[in-house]
Formats: sequence, structure tokens, C-alpha cells
Amino acid sequence: MAGLAFFTAYCAGASARPRAVDTGSAVLRRVPAAELTAQTAPWDALGVRAAEPNPFHESWYLGPALAALDPAAEAEVMVFEDGGEWLGLVPLVRSRRYYGRPLPQLGNWLHGNAFLGAPLIAAGHEASFWQALLAYCDRTAGTALFLHLSGLPLGGPLAAALEAVCAEQSRACGLVHREERALLASPLSQDAYLEAALSGKKRKELRRQHARLSELGTLAVTRCRDAAGLPEWARQFLALEAAGWKGATGSALAASPATAGLFTQACAGAAARGRLERLTLTLDQAPIAMLATFLTPPGAFSYKTAFDERFARFSPGVLLQRENLALLADPALEWCDSCAAADHPMIDHLWRERRAVGRYSVAIGGAARRAAFSLILRAERGRAPAVSPEQSK
Repeated sequence: MAGLAFFTAYCAGASARPRAVDTGSAVLRRVPAAELTAQTAPWDALGVRAAEPNPFHESWYLGPALAALDPAAEAEVMVFEDGGEWLGLVPLVRSRRYYGRPLPQLGNWLHGNAFLGAPLIAAGHEASFWQALLAYCDRTAGTALFLHLSGLPLGGPLAAALEAVCAEQSRACGLVHREERALLASPLSQDAYLEAALSGKKRKELRRQHARLSELGTLAVTRCRDAAGLPEWARQFLALEAAGWKGATGSALAASPATAGLFTQACAGAAARGRLERLTLTLDQAPIAMLATFLTPPGAFSYKTAFDERFARFSPGVLLQRENLALLADPALEWCDSCAAADHPMIDHLWRERRAVGRYSVAIGGAARRAAFSLILRAERGRAPAVSPEQSK
């Protein structure tokens, strides 16, 4: 990467010369926080008609996340709109470092509790959104050497449109990281899926664990898709998670008022819009395993789960996931993203399908900036990423 310091300094003062982009009457603009708060109706409408759903960019999640985790307002929320109708949205951030390296870049704003980085783009407007966003990045690159997009779902309309627009514009674009995580997507029934996923021996063991656990008291499963009792449920979830290994390592949501508040507000916002399912396994009415799933038809996202580690020998988390296979019977849902790390030791053995997610780096600006980026892209493609983006930050 020799010479990149020179290119960084040169690009900071170089004027980008972007091609004119015709996106019809739609415009891309930065929306201030106060306007975001007041514009939930077009935002919610965009979430419903998104080409690829992403609950982490919907109003009820991204709004509280920005308030809790971006107090300095460093994120730039870009909205693509036409006559008041929102056709696209993505939060951007300008960073001086790139996974530990002094390489300034523009990127989509993510945090440790956002498990997908896909922009919200209304179906049919994928290409025009990318054209407008890339033109904006060309004009306002500043010191950024390139655009870096994390957590994009691969194989769908968003990635396809990005690659097509970059090819049309002769703009360098590279997939620099790819991983697969567990996905639930099958026409099978709940029982048939379980039979296909687990061996007879493992299914027998789960039945045994359920029977032994039932001997300790009254065992019950509750499933809720409304807001009834939600504040107490959220409090119990935070306490249950904090009592386990996440609490011991300081990674539980309750370890920070910001993340605890985000969880509570996001669940409330999702429930108010019919986009939350709560699944709970109780023993004598006390929760011993809990799961929050975001419902964003045609997909869903398994957001957060916790279990009481005092009952670990009975696998309450796995027993709850067995009940969670009822999602297969929901006619509005075609799939559920686990939001889990690749090669997760539990869910990978139960959910047999996989979802590919990746990171793209894209050229922006003028010739000097793109020359610098070509060196970066060549170097990054020459090494095999061994860890996920979240682990490397």
C-alpha cells in the first residue's frame, strides 16, 4: 500500500468530477434528526415496500439507535424522495480508519446491535437509488478514499443493482468479504423440518430434556404479537440476559443504559406496528428462555434471545427454538434471518438454510482518488478475511 498517504492528502484537495445522473424527479438529501422524528409516516411506508427488508433501518429502530448511540450526530441519514414519497434511505458515516488502518472512507452507519446494513430501497428504484448515492459520494467525498458498504445481503436485488450501476459507470466495485449465516426458509411443516434437521437421537434427547424440565414445575410456551405486557417482558429479558455470560463479559444489553433503552424502545415501536413476535418458555411462570423476532414480511429477523443458564443442562434455548419453527406455518413469512454469527454452534445445527452477507468497497470521486482506491482494493482482495466485520473493528 505504498503511496497511499500521498493519495490521501492529494484526494482531500482534489475536486471530484462526477457524471451527471438522471434520477427523474427524485432527489437524495440529508435529513436532519428533527425532521426524521417528524417524518415517520413516509419512513414506515418505505419499510413496508422495501425491495429487501431491513428492520434495523426502519423508523422504530434506527431512530432510537441514532439517539442512543450517535450523540454527536456523526451519521448522515440520506433519504431518496420524490414529491414527499420516500424511495430510499441509508445512514452514512465518515471514518478516518478502515478496520484498524489509517484509510479514510465513507460507509454505511452500523453498530453492534444492527445485524444488516441494507439500505431501505423501494422495489423498482434500486438502480436510481444507487446512482443518486454514488453521485452524492462523488461530490462530497472530502478525505474519503472510497465508499464501504457493510452487511449487504448477497444474491438479491440490492447487490445486483449496485453491481450493474457500477459496471455501467465503469466504476470499480469489489466484494471484499463474504460470510454465510443460518436462515430458516422451507415449505416443510414444523415437525417435518425438525425431523429433517436433527437426527433421531438428538430429537429423542430434546424430548427427554423437555420431560425432565417439566418435572421441576409447570412448563409453558407463550407467543405474543401485540404490546400486552411488553414493558415487563422487556425488563425480564434484560435481566435474564444480564444474569448469564453476556452479563459477566459486559456485553449484555443491560450493561449500558443506551443499549438497554434501544432494546426497550425498538420492541415497543415494532409491537405498535405489528412487527414484533415475543416467544417465551416459562417454568412456574418465570421466564427461562426468551426470543424477540422482528416481522418484516416477506421475511423476519431473529433479533435477540436469552436463557437461564441455571437450566443449561435442559437446553431451554434449543427447546424454545424448537417452538420457534412455527414460523414456517406463517403464510406472510418466506424466511427468517438468524442474525447469528457464521458457524454459530447452536442455530447452525437446527436451521439448515444459509444467507450470504457481504461487504462492498466502491470507487468514488475523481481520477486520483480512484487510483488510490485501486491500490486498496487490490491489496484487500489479495488477502482472505478470516473474521467478520464486527470482530475486526
